[in-house]
Amino acid sequence: MHKLKPITPLGTETPRVDQIGTLTISEVVDQALASVAAREGQLDALTKAFPLTLPDVGTSATQGDLTAFWTGPDQWMISANHDQHELLAAEVKHLVGTTASVVEQTDGWCRFDISGAALCDLIERLSNVPVRSMATGDVIRGTIEHLGAFLWRLAGDRMAVIAPRSSAASLHHALVAAARSIA
Repeated sequence: MHKLKPITPLGTETPRVDQIGTLTISEVVDQALASVAAREGQLDALTKAFPLTLPDVGTSATQGDLTAFWTGPDQWMISANHDQHELLAAEVKHLVGTTASVVEQTDGWCRFDISGAALCDLIERLSNVPVRSMATGDVIRGTIEHLGAFLWRLAGDRMAVIAPRSSAASLHHALVAAARSIA
């Protein structure tokens, strides 16, 4: 029998945390993800069935254990603590029934949370996203160091960068290199 063990997107057993000057770059692995896309003509039924008010373009919303952010027309990414919602996609599908298509996304993405006083300086070195004008809860789909990513403002000095898991090492390298150029 195989002895499998989970690894982080960076290929280690524990999430990586880098402290560089005033910046902290943390690999986040404790969130389950599921995508939700309203089916043709079902948006109203979906919004009634879902226990969270689905956010508008460029924003996020949290209610209880669930957080959602807009990813495209009539599409959202749902996030929740993995320990409490390991089967998040199945839970969401049970709630929305045939009003939406739901796809498990947890292992398809990597997430790095960046915090510190020089947050905006770091993001501006890697992306043209208007980070200084983003309010808490804003989400922009853009590029960071030529990689497609979601940039999510979590607080004044904290941001999540969510990108495809296959680019985790490249993204991490870019974040660390930019942080070192500031420190």
